[in-house]
Amino acid sequence: MRYFVAIVEHGSLTRAAEVAHVAQPALSQQLAALEAELGVALVHRGAKGVKPTEAGRTLYRHARAILKQIDVARADVKVAGADVAGTVAIGLPTTAAAAFGMPLVRAVRQRYPGVRLQLFESMSGYIAELLNNNRLDFAILFRDTPSRAVELEPLASEALYLVGTPPPLAAASRRRTRPPGGNTIAFDRLADIPLVLPSGSQGLREVLEEKAAQAGIRLKVVADLDSLPILLQTASEGLACTILPASSVVAQDTAPGALPVRLIQPELKRVLSLCWPRALPRTSAAEAVADTLREIVATKVAQGGSLRAVGGA
Repeated sequence: MRYFVAIVEHGSLTRAAEVAHVAQPALSQQLAALEAELGVALVHRGAKGVKPTEAGRTLYRHARAILKQIDVARADVKVAGADVAGTVAIGLPTTAAAAFGMPLVRAVRQRYPGVRLQLFESMSGYIAELLNNNRLDFAILFRDTPSRAVELEPLASEALYLVGTPPPLAAASRRRTRPPGGNTIAFDRLADIPLVLPSGSQGLREVLEEKAAQAGIRLKVVADLDSLPILLQTASEGLACTILPASSVVAQDTAPGALPVRLIQPELKRVLSLCWPRALPRTSAAEAVADTLREIVATKVAQGGSLRAVGGA
């Protein structure tokens, strides 16, 4: 299973053999024996390497979960009765990483020096993919509905803002604007505003598309940008507006007044949830880090910023 996981993750028998410290012919034999035992092709072989078949992707998810359980059992036995220790892999979407990443790293280093953090920062669609493939102990995602593969715990909600100056107000774009909440914009007006948004697989985009469908409008998306800094830069240069929580603007150290923000009405929220893969066991180290993250989020909610308790006004 470790050989097969290496083949899928590296997309090359040669590279997988190097990483697994085994001769390539032996690795090929192991793969062929596994395919013969299961009676299905697990990879497509081509000039550019190997890619998993649908059966291969299914086996990969199970193999990751099984290997994780073995690693967890080994770690639990070694540290039984000792301090919290071990490796914890966490996924944070870019906007969440900006708000919680460094506070989490600081707190874990202070409280649990035996814990090695693996922090993956990316857009939420990629984080969800890692979670579904059992590559993470847990993640923060912007969703409020569990799935067969993922168990979730809502932590907070956050209102969304239009960031940038809509075209009719372009003449006033250089004027200093009021803080978040000082200006509002009706959701149906977004149909007339050029927007740059994360791509369709991202949590924030899914929230917006669902709301637009309910309102019977079509968003005027001029570019799909899976990069928070580029989204903000595009809005800053007046090329188009974007839609983000206010915390994303603040977390990027945007100069006050440089980016006008308008609260969308009726208020549009996204829910931040702690998400666990159902197929993986929860290690004591992962639980300890998750508790730390819960405290960080609760503290930010109590500070009265853009984050609110779930269901709160």
